Amino acid sequence: MPSSNQSWTDERVERIIGSLLRDGVLLAAGVVLVGGIVYLVRYGGGQPNYHVFRGEPADLHSVSGILRGILTLHSHSIIQFGLLLLIATPIARVVFSVFAFALQRDRTYVIITLIVLTVLLYSLLSGPGG
Repeated sequence: MPSSNQSWTDERVERIIGSLLRDGVLLAAGVVLVGGIVYLVRYGGGQPNYHVFRGEPADLHSVSGILRGILTLHSHSIIQFGLLLLIATPIARVVFSVFAFALQRDRTYVIITLIVLTVLLYSLLSGPGG
């Protein structure tokens, strides 16, 4: 019977990562599409006013605000959540890679991948509003 780390071959890890990336992008696109449909149903017949610039509402600046907006089926929140899913997809790939390399007992790649994850999270959290 093969040990658990032998079942985590490079080919299997690559297939899982490919599926993770593909499924994450498809899920994000589906959520944005649903948000777009909700937006068109509610506001599709209105005339846009381009004379005055209005930025994003404050509730779209935080994850908790976005989640509250989703509960009330606010179209902007649904679209913003889809974009968050799109951002989270490559981060999930890096997190999965850390565990896969750890199961393969490849310390060098675990360390390199943890550095990449740290840089990703730092850049994400230290930006404007982060």
